[in-house]
Amino acid sequence: MEVERETTRNSLVFAVNGQRFELSTVDPSTTLLEFLRLHTRFKSVKLGCGEGGCGSCVVLLSKYDPMLDLVEDFAVSSCLTLLCSVNGCSITTTEGLGNSKDGFHPIHQRFAGFHASQCGFCTPGMCMSLFSALVNAEKASRPDPAPGLSKLTVSEAEKATLGNLCRCTGYRPIADACKSFACDVDVEDLGINSFWRKGDTKEVKISRLSLYGRNDDICTFPKFLKKEFNSTVLLNYRSNSWHAPVSVKELQKLLEIHDAKDGSRIKLVVGNTGTSYYKELEHYDQYIDLRYIPHLSITRRDQTGIEIGAAVTISKAIEALKDECKGEFYSEGEMVIKKIAGHLEKLASGFVRNTASVGGNLVLAQKHSFPSDISTVLLAVDSTVNVITGSRNEMMSLEEFLERPPLDCRSVLLSAKIPYKALKKTLSSGSNTKLLFETYRAAPRPLGNALPYINAAFLVEVSPCKTSGGIVLHTCQLAFGAYGTKHAIRARKIEVFLTGKVLTIGVLYEAIKLLGTTVVPEDGTSRSAYRSSLAIGYLFEFFSPLTEARPEMFSNWLYGFNSSLLFKYSTMKQNKDQLGRVKVPTLLLSAKQVMELSNEYHPVGQPIIKSGAAIQASGEAVYVDDIPSPTNCLHGAFIYSTKPLARVIGIRINSKSLRNEVAAVISVKDIPEGGQNIGSKTIFGTEPLFAAEVTQCPGERIAFVVADTQKHADMAANFSVVDYDMENLESPILSVEEAVERSSFFEVPPFLFPKQVGDISKGMAEADQRILSSEMNLGSQYYFYMETQTALAVPDEDNCMVVYSSIQCPEYGHAVIARCLGVPEHNVRMITRRVGGGFGGKAIKAMPVATACALTAHKLRRPVRIYVNRKTDMVMAGGRHPMKITYSVGFKSNGKITALELKILINAGIFPDISPIMPRNILGVLKKYDWGALSFDIKVCKTNQISRSAMRGPGEVQGSFIAEAVIEQVASTLSMEVDSVRKINLHTYDSLSLFYESDIGLPADYTLPSIWDKLGTTSSYNLRIRMIGEFNKSNKWRKRGISRVPIVHEVMVRPTPGKVSILSDGSIVVEVGGIDLGQGLWTKVKQMAAFALSLIQCDGARDLLEKVRVVQSDSLSLVQGGFTAGSTTSEASCEAVRLCCNILVERLTPLKDRLQEQMGSVEWKMLISQAYVQAVNLQASTLYVPNFTSMEYLNYGAAVSEDFHIYKQGG
Repeated sequence: MEVERETTRNSLVFAVNGQRFELSTVDPSTTLLEFLRLHTRFKSVKLGCGEGGCGSCVVLLSKYDPMLDLVEDFAVSSCLTLLCSVNGCSITTTEGLGNSKDGFHPIHQRFAGFHASQCGFCTPGMCMSLFSALVNAEKASRPDPAPGLSKLTVSEAEKATLGNLCRCTGYRPIADACKSFACDVDVEDLGINSFWRKGDTKEVKISRLSLYGRNDDICTFPKFLKKEFNSTVLLNYRSNSWHAPVSVKELQKLLEIHDAKDGSRIKLVVGNTGTSYYKELEHYDQYIDLRYIPHLSITRRDQTGIEIGAAVTISKAIEALKDECKGEFYSEGEMVIKKIAGHLEKLASGFVRNTASVGGNLVLAQKHSFPSDISTVLLAVDSTVNVITGSRNEMMSLEEFLERPPLDCRSVLLSAKIPYKALKKTLSSGSNTKLLFETYRAAPRPLGNALPYINAAFLVEVSPCKTSGGIVLHTCQLAFGAYGTKHAIRARKIEVFLTGKVLTIGVLYEAIKLLGTTVVPEDGTSRSAYRSSLAIGYLFEFFSPLTEARPEMFSNWLYGFNSSLLFKYSTMKQNKDQLGRVKVPTLLLSAKQVMELSNEYHPVGQPIIKSGAAIQASGEAVYVDDIPSPTNCLHGAFIYSTKPLARVIGIRINSKSLRNEVAAVISVKDIPEGGQNIGSKTIFGTEPLFAAEVTQCPGERIAFVVADTQKHADMAANFSVVDYDMENLESPILSVEEAVERSSFFEVPPFLFPKQVGDISKGMAEADQRILSSEMNLGSQYYFYMETQTALAVPDEDNCMVVYSSIQCPEYGHAVIARCLGVPEHNVRMITRRVGGGFGGKAIKAMPVATACALTAHKLRRPVRIYVNRKTDMVMAGGRHPMKITYSVGFKSNGKITALELKILINAGIFPDISPIMPRNILGVLKKYDWGALSFDIKVCKTNQISRSAMRGPGEVQGSFIAEAVIEQVASTLSMEVDSVRKINLHTYDSLSLFYESDIGLPADYTLPSIWDKLGTTSSYNLRIRMIGEFNKSNKWRKRGISRVPIVHEVMVRPTPGKVSILSDGSIVVEVGGIDLGQGLWTKVKQMAAFALSLIQCDGARDLLEKVRVVQSDSLSLVQGGFTAGSTTSEASCEAVRLCCNILVERLTPLKDRLQEQMGSVEWKMLISQAYVQAVNLQASTLYVPNFTSMEYLNYGAAVSEDFHIYKQGG
């Protein structure tokens, strides 16, 4: 039934955290995230990926149904949701739950208390995903939970944040924070937190959690909005470019009008989630919102099947399919529907499924070859679709729809239909016929946002053969998709081959051979061999059990089929639910964390709440891009090279629509007189800010375009055209092999190059066996910090510049900017409060971002900021160093290695960055084993690629990988347990002293052997080895494994400054050179300051922790800040603070002694008050410089992992 339009609203009305907004003019391309960040005070919604793939921007969207008087609440990605689509809706962000002034919400408190936040950039989105789960759980018809808990189950709590990415915290504490609300939580399974103490009972533990009041729910939909939209008429917003038709007839009319206009572009929208995958650079003239057309937005059921409207969201489709399972289906049909719903739950994430439509997914597959799961699954059940083109209405099979030419703007998909005939047994086949169905999907992550490598769905009818005793296939429908083809396909040749046959191994083998010629990825498809092998594996997994099945098993097939359950068919007496269960990957397993605490240095070492964790959860923590834009501020974007070696002839912006929005294009020509073309520096050299005449690698910065908004700046960069000339230039060096041929290397300073160990010839001669010239290649890796590179430069008086940067080394960035501008360093001030994830990528690579902003601000005398587009960030970041390794190893028959010879080629890119330290770092970790003799030839290759930089253990990750690869190959060659080979090659104290040049300490300091043994005991390693062996013997296809790996980490402590000031009320301000990247540096510094000042031993001095505040890094307030890197900055910063506090205690002690003689006892506040009166200097600063013995030392550790169980022991 079509709904006639009765009213039209010409303004957009909605609410955010209870605040009413009404907009009369809106750019229809504006997203909800853009509006919230640019036009409200609610900055908690973060731009992480801009693709709905990380969850940083998640908000709760609430819609009111006046006919039912019900509010529907669901999480959405605000980066994808168009602002015009929230008309009549209410938005709740994490600021709407609570704050530091009015009180934090229990979600905020538990995220903080369970240490579930580090850098905190992703935390607001996590909180809103959990809040959405809590709100909807409370609507469920379930028994009331115990006080302090919710109706949420542990399973739901674990899944609440499935689509939210976190790059630094780790998911255990996040899951613990979520599970702490669950009604069925086992509190003993929750990890270390700040709520309870060891030994507390379950009841006490729950009572100590921040109180969750189920009756004090946040009002997600304000009353004033209900009053404005209390009519039964469908909500509608219309402007010149946004239309919301309420009938198919009205939609057709709009399309006809558009078709009559030449050159105009139209976009049909439901959830706008397609833009997450297909970026739109061009402008649309008209937007048509399909959600209010009943024919497209509901699911219908009749005698012929289930019809799903094209505008029905994937979440709603899942609900509808699950509801159908409660109907009058045959048991097999119910099983099929249930498994389709189960497969759909693996797609994207909840907050994407809540707005993404079924029709949109199918259209993307048809028009753009999107790797759709929905098309594959529906294809297997003979689904049909309904398409209108102009006034013509067509019904066709989904297969025909996918094979048609891409839909044009006149055609609209109305619905998709799952026919009942495909889900019921063929009556002519007899009552003993069974319907079997299974779906498959392989992706980088089993659940959450990850596109598949391949997907498949199989639907067959089988019955027992009366003559041979095997299984006969009556019908067979096999669908494959996403394997590197234009769209999902039906494997017709295999279907024809199998239909009517009795399944045998020989028949299945022939089918597999046919499949090998059917599922063939197109040229250029990544992991093509892997995808093809998965297709074969799926077919084998599905049919192989049927080749072994007996006819008597049919009596036990009460409810469908699950191939993995049939491998042991003799025990197949399962109930209906077990056989119909949808295969959903398990999430988290139970575990325990054990920590030994000491009060000797209280509060140092205590698991207190991380400094700033609560305000990170509530969205109050300010990151660089959260700083309000100053008046007249411009926004920048980089134009980078797409050529490895070329002359830059010219740059132009090829867009007429941006002429008024673009303010300038800054290049090397705009560097002021006396300034230098410098973008970053290390001790190994500099990197230019912009390419000069010749660009030397793809991703090299060529220019910086600034416009009135970040959106326009990014568009201008995308529309930029760079003219190149490559005549008379030598060919670029694109590989390490070419670099060797042309002797293109970076020099490694002698003091950084490791020394060879032992006599390699002698070691090889002593070996019983040898592996010669074995090769491995290690690729690169992107940082994927949640916050991309960002900076804000503000011109100040007297030719000065204030720069806010998300950087790990403000001191270096400060110096680079001064050199680029040609001004003294005292004219530049760089401020860094917090960083939204770094991992090394916010060190060197952050400098040119801040410098480009400063240069542009200096030239234009206007504030300039940038939040680097994720794609641009990925292109320019560089990431981890790729390398090629060739090694030869000699070893005894007992596994003892006698010699290892390495040849390593490191791809450093075009500029040195930190690459010359790589040989030292690689060898530092690789030397964790006693190789007997160690020889190496490591070359740092200069290539025409973007320069690589420090990334989370630069060189150390690769070194450990190389070491373990060698050990495992030796074990494989000798057919020995790899753990035995590892153990026999652990260092003795004597061999350790040969391999490591740093101070290794006394023999008692070498704790790795004891850690190794203790870990074996606490993890029951030997018992687990036996259990795994038994498991692997009794399981033909599934295998388990276990691994115990040691680590020796060579630590280097650098000089670090600190400053401590005591204010007149007794509160304490601390400054350190280190930057809090989420590692808890501020927290540790606070603890150290509280401990060190407590040594004054006056009343109240033991409770100073809450009086300490660590403030942002300011390059003019505290100099010589150095790098925050290498896992030692917290340690060094704490020592710098301790030294400052010792100075202050020394100054205060005489005064305290005098006051104690006069008064008997002295309160901290009184002591400080008197110190101010008597002019005691209460500010101390120092530069901690480690001595030779403490500058370098070794850390030892080991870990065991078995499947998903991880046991750790370190020391």
